[in-house]
Amino acid sequence: MKILISNDDGYLAPGLLALAEAMSEIADVVVVAPERNRSGASNALTLDKPLSVTRVRDDVYFVNGTPSDCVHVALTGLLDYRPDLIVSGINQGQNMGDDTLYSGTVAAATEGFLFGIPAIAFSQSDKGWGYIDDAARYALDLVRNRLDLIQKPFLLNVNIPNCPYAEIRGEQLTRLGKRHPSEPVIKSADPRGRVIYWIGPAGEAREAGEGTDFFAVAKGYVSITPLQIDLTHTIQLEQLKRVWK
Repeated sequence: MKILISNDDGYLAPGLLALAEAMSEIADVVVVAPERNRSGASNALTLDKPLSVTRVRDDVYFVNGTPSDCVHVALTGLLDYRPDLIVSGINQGQNMGDDTLYSGTVAAATEGFLFGIPAIAFSQSDKGWGYIDDAARYALDLVRNRLDLIQKPFLLNVNIPNCPYAEIRGEQLTRLGKRHPSEPVIKSADPRGRVIYWIGPAGEAREAGEGTDFFAVAKGYVSITPLQIDLTHTIQLEQLKRVWK
């Protein structure tokens, strides 16, 4: 098996290093990741400047772009083969509910899925990299034991509690929950007195009942949510067809 690994925390992030080490037990691994933290980059591609690729060592590269750039460049120019699987992460902090719209971790996996390659985004529920090796061990278990159950290609969003491997209660197949709107921007000033704004924190969970990713992780389970790309509002489309002239 050949696995392409990326993330949004940067090529030196502990989550990526742990994930790459774990996956190397069962596959030939290549890492193509951003040169720095690009959290919140979503599915952006860099179209206004050229991208550079730097080789750090055998099969480890960083790109001066977004997570989507990394996977796109890897698949369309850097690699001379098609990976069997793309894994992204392990992200520092959860990507649940509305987070998936903004997440660079999920975006890297999505870019692979758009090329028809199975892809998984892995995140930990809390920041700080606590029990990261345990999370990587679980990620390895999923890839080694579960992939044959899923029709390909697939796009999975996986969130893992920060706890010892033995304390993970299992896994639940979930839907995305929903958050309250984000907190207001934080207004401050730069050294020259100009007003600047920092994006505020994400809102708290609003829809977090049984069956959601928020609920599963809060109960100590790994949440596994299959994602799709089609954004068509099919119900509204049918409604419009009845009235549109």
